[in-house]
Amino acid sequence: MKNPTAIPVDNKIYPVQDLAAPTGSIPAASIGKSVSASGHYIANFKAPNQIDGNGAVADWEVALLQNETNTAILVVRGLWKDRFASPDIVMATQVEITGTLMPHQSDDRAANTSSQLSRLDSSLVVGSTDLQLYDGFILEKSERTRDGAVDRTRILEPKLSHDVPGYYWQHISYVVIWWFMVGLVIWMPFYRRREEKL
Repeated sequence: MKNPTAIPVDNKIYPVQDLAAPTGSIPAASIGKSVSASGHYIANFKAPNQIDGNGAVADWEVALLQNETNTAILVVRGLWKDRFASPDIVMATQVEITGTLMPHQSDDRAANTSSQLSRLDSSLVVGSTDLQLYDGFILEKSERTRDGAVDRTRILEPKLSHDVPGYYWQHISYVVIWWFMVGLVIWMPFYRRREEKL
């Protein structure tokens, strides 16, 4: 007998452009889904002090993948120490990748430099490219070139936090303040009439 409360696992691999757009944030329903993309790497970065799904801390290799004429997305390829594992992949090499679509990070793990990212967030590389950038990043599960699959250690997917972010409470406070202002504007004419009667 099937469990009616079980959530079906979505094993489908979606083209990244079907789940997200470079003009906005990743929809919540798209986070954690398997995606595919193709193109070529145009930049490479070190992302220090990252934590994988086992809680292991390590430096990750992150590349910027130009996947269409004017769009790009950050891709976690693997461990930084393994970055020379596929020397045949250069900037002009066409690659096809699959991976998990992840939200951008909001906390810094290191200093931000031209060759190092303080967190996995495409806003940090806006100044270095004219391309439209997707929010978030892809955590690679596989990578292929015309010569075949690239064999290297992949990162175990970090556990996504379901905590309510701080900015959520900020939005609620803005709503409360605006409703207070509306109430004040509505009440003001009655207050004036009462003053005039006195």
